[in-house]
Formats: sequence, C-alpha cells, structure tokens
Amino acid sequence: MKLDQIDLKILTHLQSNARITNAELAERVGLSPTPCLRRLRRLEREGIIKGYRTDVDRDVLGLPVTVIILVKLDKEDEASLRAFEQGIINRPEVMECHLVTGKFDYFIRVVLPTLTAYETFLSETLLRTDNVASIESSFTLREVTRKSILPMP
Repeated sequence: MKLDQIDLKILTHLQSNARITNAELAERVGLSPTPCLRRLRRLEREGIIKGYRTDVDRDVLGLPVTVIILVKLDKEDEASLRAFEQGIINRPEVMECHLVTGKFDYFIRVVLPTLTAYETFLSETLLRTDNVASIESSFTLREVTRKSILPMP
C-alpha cells in the first residue's frame, strides 16, 4: 500500500498521542473528520496500524532490572532457529527478541524485578534450550533514550 503525505501525518500524530480524537486528528492533518476516519480505518485494516498501546512505567510496576542478552546457537538451520524462538516468544519478561547478524544469533531484551529473577529466567529458559552455545548478558545501568515513534520517510 502506498502512503501519501496525509497518511504519514496521521501516523505521526497517532504515534505521539494514540488517544487523540478523530476531530482533533482531522484538524491537524487538514481533513474533515469523515475522510480522516476513513483513512484511519484503512490504515488499521491494511495492518499499517498494528494496535494502540499504553506506555507504563516499569519501575512503578516493580520491574527495574533490564538485561540485554546476546545468544549464540550451536546450529543455525531454520528448524533450530524456530525451536529457539518458540521457547522464548511467550515469556512475559521478554520485551524484544531479534535475529541478528554478527557473532551472536539473537539480541534479547528482558525486564525483571530482581537479579534473582534473571538467574531463574536464565536457568529455566535459556540454559534449558539444547541448541544454545553461549550467552552474553549486559545489565543496563540507565535508560538514556527509548523511542516508540518511528521516523516518517
């Protein structure tokens, strides 16, 4: 689907404030409310807008520990990659998992309440996977920036 400048403006505004009213969004992008809503529904239907989320303070929820984990697998065939991914994809502490190039195969970001919880995650999840050759973990000291707004072309 080809996106025009109005579509990109809609996406920019929604990324900044997903709770914006249709009337306000329409005004900001230079449309009347009905065509704006039609475009919004089309963006949803086409899967360009995948959902609406709330940004929650993880520290308030008792999840102050963030760990970046790099995982190297023994075998990198498609079946091995899928098996590893299925083993961690539904773990609630896994916020991101990326298949990457380079020395390691996966970049994983987890959030947890304590270092003990990380040890449990490591021993009960990653180390129980037959295909894991090595793991390198880094604990974040401070979140410098975290963006959820994609740059528009």
